[in-house]
Amino acid sequence: MSDIAIRTDCLSKQYHIGIRHNEYRTLRDTLTDALAAPFRRVKSLFRGEPYGAADMKEKIWALKDVSFQIKRGEVVGVIGENGAGKTTLLKILSRITEPTEGQAEIHGRVGSLLEVGAGFHPELTGRENVYLNGAILGMKKAEIVHKFEEIIDFAMIEKFIDTPVKYYSSGMYVRLAFAVAAHLEPEILLVDEVLAVGDAHFQRKCLSKMDEVATTGRTVLFVSHNLAAVENLCKRVLLIEEGRVAMSGDAYTVVNRYLQGVNSAVKNTISLVDSKDRSGDGRIRLISFHLEDIKGNKVSVARSGMDVVFAFGFHCQEGEIPRNVDIGFSIHSERDQTLFVLYSSYMGQVFDKLPTVGIFRCHIPNLPLHSGRYRVGARVTIGQEEADWPRGGVGYLEVAEGDFYGTGNKGFARSAPFMVSGQWTLTDDSAPFIEDES
Repeated sequence: MSDIAIRTDCLSKQYHIGIRHNEYRTLRDTLTDALAAPFRRVKSLFRGEPYGAADMKEKIWALKDVSFQIKRGEVVGVIGENGAGKTTLLKILSRITEPTEGQAEIHGRVGSLLEVGAGFHPELTGRENVYLNGAILGMKKAEIVHKFEEIIDFAMIEKFIDTPVKYYSSGMYVRLAFAVAAHLEPEILLVDEVLAVGDAHFQRKCLSKMDEVATTGRTVLFVSHNLAAVENLCKRVLLIEEGRVAMSGDAYTVVNRYLQGVNSAVKNTISLVDSKDRSGDGRIRLISFHLEDIKGNKVSVARSGMDVVFAFGFHCQEGEIPRNVDIGFSIHSERDQTLFVLYSSYMGQVFDKLPTVGIFRCHIPNLPLHSGRYRVGARVTIGQEEADWPRGGVGYLEVAEGDFYGTGNKGFARSAPFMVSGQWTLTDDSAPFIEDES
């Protein structure tokens, strides 16, 4: 038996913009289209365009020349911007749509969760849809019965299991759909943005179940914008850009590449050289700010839980050899609330004999900030006398979701910008209290 579960070769899919595919056409539609064809030809000639040029402009390649292999038991993430072609890829692999060019090979029984309610018949009850999905997967009734109670318990819809699913809320839909896809034990599981719907409790259950599925040797292709979950669950990640595989590799490297591309257009620096809104005697001037990873590479965006380096470029006044130099920086929210301040002197570090031009660097391990945009301020003093303080700040810190806790959980977003690790314990305090008679 081959160890390849999924293989694609030059897979491509073209769509006609504005045209509904698989739409039933009436005889009147067909006749009208045929009668209008000569007039479209004459119109094209008057414009000096080849006939059919207008139709060519209405086509788009959702996928183009996508080739990759996934081995049995691999858990592979797929990331990319909206419209990059991720869902189209999964629809082809699920046999929902056919490719325009190329081919896709699937070796194994496939279970898929592509969108809310996909694969469910709205007139059937939740119970009937569970059995229907199991039958589609090729499972015997005894197998489905064995898993039925576990599915219903996971989906938390026991009260509504005999209600037609057309009356379900989107949350109930996705809970049942995920429970069916994960518990009926397909050999290959295709999941598209299951974490986009549902409350935090259900999302945690999904992540836990996905992790369990990943450890049982089943093949998983996981599409998500939750980068923390992708990093936590997947060893390998595919980056899709404009319908093509832009990169394939380990999760950390590919996610980092994606984030740098997404944020490359964001201005993360302020022109400090020309800034006049600053105070201090000018013996040292801050001239630049940027972020680095621990390998010294410049990055435009950091991730929660990432080791980052804040780098502040400076220039000393000619002939000046400053001593007892203290450098500090601050982080501010979008509402200009100061979140924290850190000076080198707080850590017992001051600097002597600075070069004429250099860079102060501060390594912050396990960045504890949630995703968002933060303003960075900085200030330099010499012997407690202010040398430079750019009033408008020195730049911006872009933070994206990261796996701070090592579990795929994202934290509490803007309501709590800081994330703190801790260790919980449990003690049994149910024993009766006995008063010390002594």
